[in-house]
Amino acid sequence: MTENIISKLTIDYGSIVKKDAQYVMQTYTRQPISLDNGSGSVVFDTNGREYVDCVAGVAVNNVGHCHPHVVNAIKQQVERLIHVSNLYYTEVQVNLAEQLVSLSNMDNVFFCNSGTEAIEAAMKLARVTTKKTDFVAAENSFHGRTMGALSVTHKEMYRTPFEPLIRDVTFVPYNDADAIANAITESTAAVILEPIQGEGGINVPSDNYLKAVREICDDTDTLLIFDEVQTGFGRTGKWFCKEHFDVKPDVMTMAKSLGGGFPMGAITTRDDISFGKSEHASTFGGSPLACAASLGAIKAIREEKLVERSKKMGEYFKKCLENIKRGDVVEVRGMGLMIGVELNTNCTDIVNYAREHGVLLNCTSDSVIRIAPPLVITKEQIDTVVNVIEQA
Repeated sequence: MTENIISKLTIDYGSIVKKDAQYVMQTYTRQPISLDNGSGSVVFDTNGREYVDCVAGVAVNNVGHCHPHVVNAIKQQVERLIHVSNLYYTEVQVNLAEQLVSLSNMDNVFFCNSGTEAIEAAMKLARVTTKKTDFVAAENSFHGRTMGALSVTHKEMYRTPFEPLIRDVTFVPYNDADAIANAITESTAAVILEPIQGEGGINVPSDNYLKAVREICDDTDTLLIFDEVQTGFGRTGKWFCKEHFDVKPDVMTMAKSLGGGFPMGAITTRDDISFGKSEHASTFGGSPLACAASLGAIKAIREEKLVERSKKMGEYFKKCLENIKRGDVVEVRGMGLMIGVELNTNCTDIVNYAREHGVLLNCTSDSVIRIAPPLVITKEQIDTVVNVIEQA
């Protein structure tokens, strides 16, 4: 039965595009290829053409495409229990919660289904905990597209069509602790920051910025929320980016690579911050299948030392990119395998050229090539990517 369904879905590229235009809301600017399968850092389109994937589902596939640990965990769980309500305990959920508490050095977990849901949960938790209403966020931030998460997302093109949003949000320049201190009032519930801004252009803060913000929040009795949706699970060469700066937030969001490719989100908090009974819930949050996938991904990261690998391969990748002898490269920045190549021109043409030559790249903030490959990427694959970018 499954083979018959799959065979019916295997149709030519033109038919896929036609059906997409007919049946799917046209909210995405898609690249002109249809992906069919993948393994590790490589994907193949419906014509069998191979690509080195430096998008990785937008920093989702940290352990690579179809990692055996994730695939086997899903296979085993799907034959036991796919979904039950959170009215009941499941062993796989509490086992994952225990691991996330240990890995994040936090104390409590709430499970949801995505990064934007995690932000929504963090914002609700900040308000119910502090009894305050306002938020301080950074310019060039991106935290999601639902109404609360969108309210702390800076870019006007995302916000304007859906206003009025939550009005009690003040945006300040990123990497400016004094601006945060000046923006906090008696009504401020929380400051929300990405330790490294992703959609904003892979913006890395100065060494003392997050520590200074932590001190300001402590002095003003304001919660500090870190959005580690994109930076978590080895992406920056640490399990979580906060470790680079030795700062512990009050609330931390995670998603993307948490499920190894399976949709999942969560927040972790310090021990005295938690929702009370019925203050928040999620029908699918922490489902047995999602938790099994996440445990499989964490197992892969640990066994294959992908956190350490991210640091090593990231350093190599950055060095190679910095050696590109072209005047249109302004700066190469990032941590681990979260790298931005800023150009003095729009990067769309380079993304298109790279795709035509077997490399998938992503443009963010108009002129920054975002490079976020699976952490299993090899040196040979990195060399291929760098050569294509240089040719472009």
